[in-house]
Amino acid sequence: MRSLGTAALVGALGLSVIAVPPARAAAVLPYQDPSLPVATRVADLLGRMSLDDKAGQMTQSERGTTTAADVTAYRVGSVLSGGGSAPANNTPAGWADMYDGYQRAALATPLQIPILYGIDAVHGNNNVPGSTIFPHNIGLGATRDAALVERIGKATAEEVTGAGQDWTFAPCLCVARNDRWGRTYESYGEKPELATAMTTIVDGLQDNGVLATAKHYIGDGGTTGGVDQGNTEISEAELRSVHLPPFTAAVERGVGSVMLSFSSFNGAKLHGHKYLITDLLKGELGFTGFVVSDWAAIDQLDGQRGFTQAEVVTAVNAGLDMAMVPADWKVFVGYLKAAVQAGQIPMTRIDDANRRILTKKFELGLFEKPYADRSLTTTIGSTEHRALARQAVRQSQVLLKRGILPLAKTGGKIFVAGKSADDLGNQSGGWTLSWQGASGNTVTGTSILSGIRAAVGAGTTVTYNRDGTGIDSSYRAAVAVVGETPYAEGEGDRPGSMSLDATDLATLSRLRAAGVPVIVVLVSGRPLDIAAEVGNWNALLAAWLPGTEGAGVADVLFGDYAPTGKLPVTWMQSAAQQPINDGDGKTPLYPYGFGLTYSDPPADTTAPSVPAAPTATGVTGTGLTLTWPASTDTGGSGLAGYDVYRDGVLIGSPAVATYTVSGLSAATGYEFTVAARDAAGNRSARSAALAVTTASGTPGGSCRVRYTTNDWSTGFTGTVAVTNTGTTAVSPWTLTWTFSGGQSITQAWSARVTQTGSVVTATGEAWSAALAPGATVSFGFNGSHGGSNPRPASYSLNGATCEAS
Repeated sequence: MRSLGTAALVGALGLSVIAVPPARAAAVLPYQDPSLPVATRVADLLGRMSLDDKAGQMTQSERGTTTAADVTAYRVGSVLSGGGSAPANNTPAGWADMYDGYQRAALATPLQIPILYGIDAVHGNNNVPGSTIFPHNIGLGATRDAALVERIGKATAEEVTGAGQDWTFAPCLCVARNDRWGRTYESYGEKPELATAMTTIVDGLQDNGVLATAKHYIGDGGTTGGVDQGNTEISEAELRSVHLPPFTAAVERGVGSVMLSFSSFNGAKLHGHKYLITDLLKGELGFTGFVVSDWAAIDQLDGQRGFTQAEVVTAVNAGLDMAMVPADWKVFVGYLKAAVQAGQIPMTRIDDANRRILTKKFELGLFEKPYADRSLTTTIGSTEHRALARQAVRQSQVLLKRGILPLAKTGGKIFVAGKSADDLGNQSGGWTLSWQGASGNTVTGTSILSGIRAAVGAGTTVTYNRDGTGIDSSYRAAVAVVGETPYAEGEGDRPGSMSLDATDLATLSRLRAAGVPVIVVLVSGRPLDIAAEVGNWNALLAAWLPGTEGAGVADVLFGDYAPTGKLPVTWMQSAAQQPINDGDGKTPLYPYGFGLTYSDPPADTTAPSVPAAPTATGVTGTGLTLTWPASTDTGGSGLAGYDVYRDGVLIGSPAVATYTVSGLSAATGYEFTVAARDAAGNRSARSAALAVTTASGTPGGSCRVRYTTNDWSTGFTGTVAVTNTGTTAVSPWTLTWTFSGGQSITQAWSARVTQTGSVVTATGEAWSAALAPGATVSFGFNGSHGGSNPRPASYSLNGATCEAS
């Protein structure tokens, strides 16, 4: 809820100094009566609005191009600040004064409809100096703590409200599938369940009076090559299974707005995609809030500079409710009205958009309390909020290599180096006071170096040199804080190298040359290509982009808190593996979900012994069993298991020295190798290879298959139940069939399903590898088709034809 302000607006954008009226006039019309239901008030107001009023409500302009007089004259429904766009008095009070000036201008219109003021408060109220800057989303994903994220939403809402704003373009619910993407740090992680869990931030924001925005709808994290504003070339089934679930959860939580993505889905720009906006989001998901565009995004619909009336028609008819048109918003108003008058956009679509926008304004209480709530200004950068941010920082730390951690607080000397050790801008990243962010102490907070100095005891000396000059063997440890410098989308895309830069490598080289243990703290918005370097480091801590409270990193380094963070993304062995995600068969440097803690055995940097070459038994046309002598681990953390590779591709990670392989082709040659791994994350080299040729065929048994599908658009979900109707067990089992309609399987569960051309092969998982007599096993999959989806004509179980039912 908003409250009446009492300050006068000072000096920005030509807004004149006007005293805030002590109270608004008593309600005289139904829509001004707060005792009536919101729907009744909206209907009454909508019936009084002219086309000018309605077009204005659908317009969002940027403060740098909008005066108070503009808001009144054009009935502007919303104003925003782009990254770095701030009032001349860039303080919380200055922001609130600016807000009140615009709000007075809106209330000077005949119908007195207040504005919404939008900002990108994406990790705290990061536009306003003095605010608490929380870790970016990738770090919050590492915490796995949805309740913590909700508390961060509440704290952010208080600091946003205290500076006068009422609408944030957050949370980003993208599922980042390629770490080359410059917005990877805005994602909670590579799996939909992470972003889905973190939609608690919607409650934290909206339960405390700030409208939230689920963005960017939909698939922006899945573009080919990780290109920002690129093309997401996947099936609808994959779009639904990977990228849609977080938006579904946000809608269920009542998120007030959804922002469309700049990107395309299979070549079609999202801002003109009626099926995904109107049919799926508003229809199937039941979204009742309003849809807003991204920055000038409707200008991209025809691929030409300068937006046109045709683009306005396409976007609004597709389901866009409010257009973010930072510079040319007056042109947009003209095009929108002309399109309605020409019958190109029906008035029902205009009324629907206005109804959605007005509903949120009434629900926020803006009609009763339109001015900045300055009672919350004292929460901006408060001790309580900074303590919460410090907690989030320490919970986000992911320990990838333990070495000598935690460091003792007392005794001897510690050397600290690296370009991000004493740089609040670097540790806060992009979207911090400006769009791209900047290096340097741009914000108020505690650097990682300051946190280290505050953590150590009186008997410990901390020496700092940015590039590592001056270290010698007298130091008991060196802490190198290295990684990325700030960036945001576009500028942050990394199509080439993803390694540490020359400055970082030179610093690390100086530290290693001193012969002391080197502890690397990696400040970055994504995994970096470090496999060639990490063997030279004693310990590695992924700190992500922690924000203003660097003492949270020191909390973990010195053992005040044990690390609990888990990787929200898969850490590549090299940039050539991108995209790499959990379950795709690629062998990572560190897998999704990996993260050590101090209860794990310490100081293990020794890899287990290399396994001897495996041997094969039970070779059939479709499978075999591998065994090998157990490896040993002398590093202290203990043997954790093995990784099994088929022709160089990881196919399984058993805990014991045996593994059953299924899903092979008859009369085919394969090469198998094995590597050992320990609990500290060390891996041995691979064993010598075993070459095996499978048998020419495997006897089958009697069988029955039940096949059903559930189709939508060009996608479908298939379910298969296969029953062994014979008298002997079938182990391992393999079911094959042929698709005749060009169908393509995109995802499967409860069985390993592969496709070569039109031939589909399904084999049992480890827990369902055998089919006893009379037993049935079921599995499912998602697929796509080109318009028809005929059922398979026949099925074969281990070479035997099955009865189809």
